[in-house]
Amino acid sequence: MEVDLPTQEEFDRELRLAAMGWLTRRTQDGLEAITSDELLDFSFGGERFRLMDAQRGIRKPRQLASALSIRTVYRADESRRPYADEIGTDGTITYKWRGDDPDHAENRALREAMERRQPLIWFFGVGVAAYKPIFPIYILREEPEKHQFILAPESVADILSSDTPIDDNLKRYAKTESKRRLHQPVFRATVMRAYETRCAVCSLRHGELLDAAHIIPDAEEAGIASVRNGLALCKIHHAAFDKKILGIRPDNYVVEIRQDLLDEIDGPMLRHGLQDHHGRRLMVVPRARAERPDHDLLEISYRKFRTAG
Repeated sequence: MEVDLPTQEEFDRELRLAAMGWLTRRTQDGLEAITSDELLDFSFGGERFRLMDAQRGIRKPRQLASALSIRTVYRADESRRPYADEIGTDGTITYKWRGDDPDHAENRALREAMERRQPLIWFFGVGVAAYKPIFPIYILREEPEKHQFILAPESVADILSSDTPIDDNLKRYAKTESKRRLHQPVFRATVMRAYETRCAVCSLRHGELLDAAHIIPDAEEAGIASVRNGLALCKIHHAAFDKKILGIRPDNYVVEIRQDLLDEIDGPMLRHGLQDHHGRRLMVVPRARAERPDHDLLEISYRKFRTAG
């Protein structure tokens, strides 16, 4: 009895679906980052299969006609932000060629993925050997004169691939959607890794109850999506920080609670959740100095806290 072997196209499609499903489960639907060692656990067709190239930025398995994944390595000192690629006004993202040769094998692999409209996995570095997988990402076009490809998350790619002219409102939506799909998950994963998935104020360890809080809101000019503008906070301390009920001194990381809340008598949640932390230092700060809260950003936030109420 003859058994029909899958075509390369069928193998490609099934592999990508299996890889993205596995990554969804292993990262708790994107809540957690994944390490290089953990990525080695993936198997397909009963055999171990590498999803990311350990030495190169672009992974093109020999079994596929085009690239499967791309990688951006984390740099703690990279211009106050954990990624170099920028989101354009239309929501697109740039990814540089490998080297300057347009005919380099890895550039050809990305070009093939673009022509076949294959979904890619983007492994975005959020720490040493730690990555936030973002998928599916599509290549919209190539800009040879700038040695780069232009990419977008699936929802944005669908908009920009349309033949219909794109108005300013749609461009704003596309940019917002790209930030939601790329910057926000990368920011969260970077902050959670730096704070070892613990609340900076109370040390709560449950990731599903923690947020990556901006010291300066991302809507403001200084509110960059950098680990130095971030704090891992549980839900109650995040809300208290944003509402200027809780402040953090920039010189010594001491927590302060607004005076009217200190004077209030309400019950154990107020007492243990907020009042008892007044005058105490943050319980968790990143080990690496380059990842600790930026003094100037904390100073801005603290001044607003002092004038609140």
